[in-house]
Amino acid sequence: MQTGYYAATGGMVAQFNRMDTIASNLANANTAGYKRDQLITGDFARLYKTVQSELPIANNTEEAAQYFNRSLSRVPQITDAYTDHSLGSMQRTDNTFDMALSKEGQFFAVRTPQGVRLTRDGIFTINDEGKLVNKQGHEVLSADKTPITFTPQDSVITIDKNGQVSTNVPGTTQMVANKKLLVIEPQNIRALNKEGENLYIPDPADPLVPLAESGSVMQGFVEKSNVNAVNEMIALVEANRLVGMYQKAMDSQMNDLNKDAIEKLAVTRR
Repeated sequence: MQTGYYAATGGMVAQFNRMDTIASNLANANTAGYKRDQLITGDFARLYKTVQSELPIANNTEEAAQYFNRSLSRVPQITDAYTDHSLGSMQRTDNTFDMALSKEGQFFAVRTPQGVRLTRDGIFTINDEGKLVNKQGHEVLSADKTPITFTPQDSVITIDKNGQVSTNVPGTTQMVANKKLLVIEPQNIRALNKEGENLYIPDPADPLVPLAESGSVMQGFVEKSNVNAVNEMIALVEANRLVGMYQKAMDSQMNDLNKDAIEKLAVTRR
């Protein structure tokens, strides 16, 4: 079979994966704090070149690694994926429990049944027990990694730029300090894994040390997603057209070239 058929097939599969990622970005264009995903397309030769001196082969030499089929090494494939953690725009809501982080790479922490998770989605509320929770009902953690609780008498609640929560003395306008939001800046942001529901699984090796002065908490604001819907739609159209082009290339390989091979090369002479 023609090697060009494999190259076209690999390219089509890569574009299918790209379309799935773009569709996910578009679906979350209005999700608060969402960060877009991006794929990097490369080929096997590029990957091979970076590790060819480390392959488990005799003598561990580059010369001994010349075993692969070079005609197939240029097949397009997804070589890497990453999350774009750039800031989204800030939308003013004036809701007491809406919070945004104005600095890139910082996260709120919530407690889930699976453990502590990080999030940029600061749309919080109060549950029936008076605890500060996110939209899924997970407890928002304080700097000492305990829930933040309010009473019905807390009629005035303020949160400063470092996440310090203050409430009023019942019946007065005098403010006293409550707990402090746990704001985390992971040591290696690329080690975060998306879990779903706008949550990230932190690196187990990361101690999740609270920032003493994050200087980024904005009460009454929500960070919108950093997805540019126009750019994503353009990328989706481009990927769809590439799929069509690869399909035509596959048809040519399987039909036209095979037909010529049968009619011209497979002729027996007497």
